[in-house]
Amino acid sequence: MKLLVFILGTLFGSFFLVIGTRLPLKDNVITGRSRCDNCYHELKWLELIPVLSFLFLGGKCRYCHQKITIEHLIVEIITGLLFLYGYHCYGLTVSYGIYLTILSLTIIIFISDMKYMIILDSPLVLSIILIIFFRYFELGLINTIYSIIYGILLFIVMFLIKKLGDYMFKKESLGGGDIKLAFLMGLVLGYPGIGFRLGLISIIFASFLALPYAIGSLYIHKKNELPFGPFLIASVLIIYLFIDKFTNLLILFLL
Repeated sequence: MKLLVFILGTLFGSFFLVIGTRLPLKDNVITGRSRCDNCYHELKWLELIPVLSFLFLGGKCRYCHQKITIEHLIVEIITGLLFLYGYHCYGLTVSYGIYLTILSLTIIIFISDMKYMIILDSPLVLSIILIIFFRYFELGLINTIYSIIYGILLFIVMFLIKKLGDYMFKKESLGGGDIKLAFLMGLVLGYPGIGFRLGLISIIFASFLALPYAIGSLYIHKKNELPFGPFLIASVLIIYLFIDKFTNLLILFLL
């Protein structure tokens, strides 16, 4: 079962890479055929086996012999391992469904926002719908409504942070995708008795996650703009994985 979960994760990782790189370019990722990024030759199914195809082809296209970017192998392996880790933690439960939804969105946002500074609407909306569905089976109707309210509240908080940042820096401080993502953050991390406090913590935590990247980008590339979406969704994934520990810390600080 664990081997099957890992293989499934690598397959999804390959698909997420296609979504993150081609959907921002308006390519058809559902019915369009996979192709080489260099010579645009359509690939056969034997060339689309995650991990194995990359290794057997020596990391090169069999038609134009140009190197295939290593990100294909990295994304497939990391996604497979994270699918496996989530299965180890949750088993086949509703919580695993929520984890996989957050993880899938995390991979897509990392790719699209790092490459194009874009958080895609369609994967975000689909993730929100799936999480509401899972929340209903996990917490019931009333608590699901509360989770939606917490999402709205965190959306408003992020919108106010953007307005304050725009005023202070005299330019756009946060993208629209970051603000939309805040709704999902509140939806995932909002629980009865805690409210949307863990959502607020995830925003702060994301800032700490982004700090090393921001310093490196400023020092190496002389850029003072960075994609914040990957760090926001990564903070949600980490807090959800270790939600008991973060909840205990929150209770400790509140006392």
